Amino acid sequence: QVQLVESGGGLVQAGGSLRLSCAASGRTFSNYAMGWFRQAPGKERDFVAAISASGRLTYYADPVKGRFTISRDNAKNTVYLQMISLRPEDTAVYYCAADVGSLRLPTAEYEYDYWGQGTQVTVSS
Repeated sequence: QVQLVESGGGLVQAGGSLRLSCAASGRTFSNYAMGWFRQAPGKERDFVAAISASGRLTYYADPVKGRFTISRDNAKNTVYLQMISLRPEDTAVYYCAADVGSLRLPTAEYEYDYWGQGTQVTVSS
């Protein structure tokens, strides 16, 4: 069983920055591909970014390219999402997810095995 706990969400003005963290339990975090998704009110959950188990590969959804950066610290069992130049349309609940034992760079929800509880990000205009 893997537990994921997100933190770092909050209220920020447009143009501002936030860094989300996701702490994972388990001794084999370095074997997990990790991803971030978000769900805005009344909308489906969308892929945001993914990082391979090694951290060497990353992939981003088009709306966040150039503004968001996913990274990981395998020694701390933590994955991060650095968000800059935030826009009101980035407002959503942000979830991290783990794809256990994966050599892939997954972008679809069904590819992930474990999910965090989410953290709210609100960007005011």
